[in-house]
Amino acid sequence: MNPESTLNLLKASLPDSQLPSSFGVYFKNTLVALCHALEDHLLQTGEATGEKPLVLVTFQQGKWYLQEADRYLQIAQLSRHVVISAVPDSGFAEHPTGQLDNVSLINLEPSDSLVEEWNLLIIAPGYRAMVLCHELSESEYLANAKPTIDTERKFYGLWTFDKALVDQTTEILINRFRNYNPELGDRLWESYQNITATPNPTFPDLSTVVSRIVTYLQSSQQELISVNRQNRQLWQLEGQAKRVSRNLSANKLQALLRMAQQVDERDSFNPCASLQVAALCETIGQILDLPTVKLRRLKLAGLLHRIGLVSAPPEVFLKTPSEMDEATQKFWRDRASIGGRLLEAMPELTVVQQVVNHHLENWDGSGVPDGQKGKQINIKARILGLVSYFQELTQPRGNRPALTLKDALNECEKYSGTRFDPAVVNSLATVIRLTEVGLMQLPTQPTQLPNIWLEEITNPAYSEHPESPKITH
Repeated sequence: MNPESTLNLLKASLPDSQLPSSFGVYFKNTLVALCHALEDHLLQTGEATGEKPLVLVTFQQGKWYLQEADRYLQIAQLSRHVVISAVPDSGFAEHPTGQLDNVSLINLEPSDSLVEEWNLLIIAPGYRAMVLCHELSESEYLANAKPTIDTERKFYGLWTFDKALVDQTTEILINRFRNYNPELGDRLWESYQNITATPNPTFPDLSTVVSRIVTYLQSSQQELISVNRQNRQLWQLEGQAKRVSRNLSANKLQALLRMAQQVDERDSFNPCASLQVAALCETIGQILDLPTVKLRRLKLAGLLHRIGLVSAPPEVFLKTPSEMDEATQKFWRDRASIGGRLLEAMPELTVVQQVVNHHLENWDGSGVPDGQKGKQINIKARILGLVSYFQELTQPRGNRPALTLKDALNECEKYSGTRFDPAVVNSLATVIRLTEVGLMQLPTQPTQLPNIWLEEITNPAYSEHPESPKITH
């Protein structure tokens, strides 16, 4: 990666140079999907919220299309300031977008690494969003693997809603823009400081934008195959289309798995919750003799069961429910239904979505969101509900210390027949007792963990780098 790139400058500024889990190598069509998802969120919610964001964009190598220019004409009307950086002949200056008072154009010098970047930063009082990318150099592609089709070009990149990461990148880009226009740099810094100082007592619900990201990833699959049909002979395409379909199906799922990872990364008390819950769910499912297909779906539901907390306030990860204020308690109560809404964006996950959506239903009908009772509740949701509660008890939270396995089981057994299915509680008890007498170890991660959960680059050229990014096809 170019050491002068914004992505590399961000990495160097972070503790231990650790980029977030969304960092990987992305196809160009995936970046288009991600950027359009974030832009559409702004277009569809900007007027309602009244949040005038600062928008910083870099169009890679100045490739500019009329529909994108028209798109940013609308975005500018909902923003306090839009900065577009590209090479001088990109056509921005002639387009109406470039004539707006709140749009600033930066003509990049050909030697500036920004011409190889593709960036979108949205800095709003209530939320932050970012796609940050830098194209692979010719030497970084495998031998004879440099793409001949534009949509298959690859970029180092990441996407995130993390405020600290977006703010740090904003400061880096403003300083880079200041080299071209010091006065603009000062204006941007003042605008950024005003946004940072704006109080925002509400917790933004980003479930819609996450759903939009996954939806765009789905549609990009059909678009990529359609483009390739126009550029290759049919016999060449068929093999590639299958590969593209697999890659982009992984992309859709990865958009959700990365969100689940980010939730765990925010939780300093319980950073391995998803893995541990998925693993114990699988074990109990085996004891209850669930068929293989159901076990796979149960494991995936375990990995994704906390995705509803992706935009949760920090207090959710620092306090027990009894210690939370009313607004945070509501977020905690609604976490299953929020997660269910997010997973609706991927129809292939309908069964998993229903498991996550209903894992807080109670055996006696007193749960949420639908008050299902007894065996009306899917067996996978019954297992996930018990295991997630048990695992949470084994970790410290706020003023509550971590419980031993035995004490956590005792707490679960108190709710057998009311909150939890007695048969599932008995299965959990079997596992814990076998663990206590040393006949088995409590599993910490499921078998056949999806590669895209923590998939490392396999290119030998990167093997010398211990912090190689995760592949995202």
